[in-house]
Order: sequence, then structure tokens, then C-alpha cells
Amino acid sequence: MEQLIGRTAEKEELLRCYNSPRCEFAVIYGRRRIGKTFLVERVFENKLTFVFTGSHKSPKSRQLELFAKAISRYGKVPYELSLDNWYHAFDALETMLEATTQRGKKVLFIDEMPWIDSHNSEFVAALEDFWNSWAARRDDIMLIATGSATSWMVNNLVNNQGGLHNRITASIYLRPFNLGECESYLRHHGCVWDRYTITQCYMSLGGVPYYYSLLDYNDDLASNLDNLFFKPKAKLMNEFNELYNELFTGAQRYVEIVSLLANCHDGLTRAEIAEKIGDGGGGLTRRLTNLENCDIILPYTRYGNRKKGAIYRLTDFFSLFYLRFIADAPKGQVRYWQRRIASPAVQVWQGLTFEVICHLHVEQIRKSLGISGINTSVSTWRGTDTGSAKKVQIDLVIDRDDRYIHLCEMKFVNEPYVITREYEARLRERMAIFREQTHTTRTLFTTFVTTFGVKANLHSGIVNQQVLLDALFWKE
Repeated sequence: MEQLIGRTAEKEELLRCYNSPRCEFAVIYGRRRIGKTFLVERVFENKLTFVFTGSHKSPKSRQLELFAKAISRYGKVPYELSLDNWYHAFDALETMLEATTQRGKKVLFIDEMPWIDSHNSEFVAALEDFWNSWAARRDDIMLIATGSATSWMVNNLVNNQGGLHNRITASIYLRPFNLGECESYLRHHGCVWDRYTITQCYMSLGGVPYYYSLLDYNDDLASNLDNLFFKPKAKLMNEFNELYNELFTGAQRYVEIVSLLANCHDGLTRAEIAEKIGDGGGGLTRRLTNLENCDIILPYTRYGNRKKGAIYRLTDFFSLFYLRFIADAPKGQVRYWQRRIASPAVQVWQGLTFEVICHLHVEQIRKSLGISGINTSVSTWRGTDTGSAKKVQIDLVIDRDDRYIHLCEMKFVNEPYVITREYEARLRERMAIFREQTHTTRTLFTTFVTTFGVKANLHSGIVNQQVLLDALFWKE
């Protein structure tokens, strides 16, 4: 049986619900392929009393037909029910559960719940009635609802303002794996790639477990990416469109924002996004919030301007890779990525993507710096060189409560990084501009986050502290 990798906190929360002396309503949501169903099946295995999975794009009649079959199967009823609405469907579920002789808590698992809620189905209203009039009055019911359509899950369950308001007892958002969890997954399956290669893989696939299950661990990374994305009938060739259409209603407007941010590495403010796409109303706010809730974009606080003017950047690695290299690539190419892997364009992309990885692994960086016990704030900074009028940017600023600030440089290279005389001068100039324009009196540290460290030479003394790639693989 496939082993559950990571998800320790999520597993503990589900077991808490199972062992509690009251009824529980747990909601698990997260993007497509992230492992929601797998988590539930591995935690509960033979403890599931009833399981129903919504049917994608099926009408109400078909959903009810499948629900009736599930009741017959799990209730061991030798005939199929005829259900004409969701109120009657939940009535039938109540009857089945009351007749069961199973001891202890009865675990009901409704998977892909957003798919069930077709137009005018009244599914949510019937679910509210089922929970409030029957399940919530018992102490032996645990209902688990999962779904990939994050906005539906949040609006209809987590933040429900109707009959399910304050009824959710556990809300679990399943995030993508970090680097360390991806390494654990790969090692469990016998993959011997080094951490440099795993990081390159992470830049393309992100932390989505399903994508890693498609890899051939006996082959090299470039060949794997060709097989997944570029060869004829590649398995993930259409994944991007399927992902966004499953996550969001009106997916094209979301893709418009994501595509815009993919071409703006430095990020854009909400006002800049609104100007470029011609939409600055509440719809944009809703879409940005939904994208953020799905870990596709991240708002970065600007140092010295923390209350407003956040900078949005695309942080979903799969989307970054798709929009940069796959969307416009010739279809059905053989060895396409193998021919491009060493190109300057790919090397530049890896350097920029490594900066995103560092932002998403700040806790690992803090631990490596020995400051995990100190309160910090993380931000970016934009300034101007008054002498040349050129923009100056620091992508990662770690401000500590003990009056130290780390100005971080992030470099993804395949050997120790060499600081030249010109680069040292640029770093010193940038530090002076930061101090002048922020008016800070705190001690400034130049901190390098690199794959294999900084090579010692006449100019490396500018570096106060270093964080190596290995540190980013730390797991709690």
C-alpha cells in the first residue's frame, strides 16, 4: 500500500476529529492533484462508513443516481433507490446510517463536493438541512468534504453565512509539498537524484505529489520533462487548462492575470494589474484572493510600506514553467527540453525561479541563519539610484526585531558562486542606497542563499552570512 508522505499536522487533525466525543464536520480543500483523497483514504482506510465522489460536469439526475448506488453499496441494500432531489438523497443516507450496526464514529466521505452542486441543484441547502436537523444532534458522525474548486469550498463551506455558519469544526487547506517533502517522496520511491536536480524538478512541477508519481526515476530529469510535457500525447500537455478550469469559474479571467504576472518577474501592484487588464473592481479583488488562496500568487509586502501597495508575483512553479516554455512550444516535439536545458534562457529562468523558492522556504532560511526564535518580517524593497535614476530592488528582506536586517541575494548556479570586484561594488552601493532611502539605523547583513556557497576570494568579504541549498530541504 502506498505510504502517506508528510501531512503530519493534517493527519493529527483528522484523527482528533475522529476521536472527539462530538459530531465533526471536516473540510479539506486544495488544488487538483494535491492528494486530498489520498490523505483521507490513508488516514481512515477501513473506517469509512460511506463514500461518494461527485461526477465532473454531470447533471443533477446523474449525481443522484450515483449517490443512490453508493447508499445501496455501503448500506448493503440489494436494490437501488430512486432519488429525485437532494433532500430525499440525504433522507436516504440518514436511514442507511441509522440502520448500520457499526460501532463508534461513522465517517462519511463526500469527495469533490463542488462537482455535485450543479445549477439549481439545491445541494448546499439539502446538506445544511441534513447536518443541522440530524447529524449535528448526534455524537457519532464525522463528515469529511473535499474539493479542488477552492473558491467554492471557501464560499459555501468554510465561510458559509447560512445554515452551515460556524458548523465546520476542522478546516484543512492542503498545501503543495516543500522541497524536503518532495525529497522524502522521491527517496521513498527509490529516486537517487541529488538535491540540485530535485530543485530543478521542483522549479517545473512545484510540490504537487501526483506529478512526481509520473516520473521515471531511472531516467534523467530532462528526459522526464520531455515525456511529461513535450512529446506527442504527453501526459501533462493539457494540465494547465484543466487545472484552471477546475479551480475557478470563469477561468479565462484568472489565466489573464497569471499570464500577466508570468511576464513581470518583479511583480505588480493591484493598481498596476488593474491598469494592464482593464479591470479594477471587486471582481479583480475576488480573483486575486482566490489565486492567493490556491497558492498560485503571493502578495509581497514592500519594506517601509507594509500597509498597502503589496506586490503580487506568480509563485506557482507549474504555471511559471508552462507559460514560459510550454504554452508556445511546438506540439509533439521529441527531446525538445533536452536540447534547451543548457540554454541561456533556461538558466535565467532557473535563477529567477530560485528566488521564488527562497521566498517559499523562508522558515528554512531562518533556521539556517539561527534566527528561528526571533520575530521577523519578510518583505521586498524597491528603490532608485539617484545618480543614474535606475531602479534598485532587493527581492528578499528579512527584518529582525533585534534590529538586524538581512538583505538577501539568491543565486542558483552549479558551482560555488564567484563575486567579482564589480559585483562587490554594486552590493555596497545597493546597501548604501537602501540605508539612505529607508532611513534605517539597523545593522545590515548581506546574506547569500546559494546552491553551493560563495567562493572565497578578495571580494567575498562583502558576504556576512550564507545559506546553502541543503538548508532549504529542512523539514519540521
